Amino acid sequence: MNVFSYVYMLQSARDPEAHYVGLSDDLRTRVSDHNSGRVLHTSKLRPWRIKTAVAFTDRTRAAEFERYLKSASGRAFAGKHF
Repeated sequence: MNVFSYVYMLQSARDPEAHYVGLSDDLRTRVSDHNSGRVLHTSKLRPWRIKTAVAFTDRTRAAEFERYLKSASGRAFAGKHF
């Protein structure tokens, strides 16, 4: 059985300009956490929808990609490609 780590970008339905980038091994549960208000950082702009999700078999590489997407050049990349 393959275990994946997901780097995901959420978009707020309340404010379509608002995005959140995260990392999880259980994407479905994590998005549910965001939409139920269990994640303090995203609770005010819920509901959220998945805009992009990328699966990695290597959690270290997933964490590196998440960190990149949170950087200025990563945000520019995401804006252009996602």
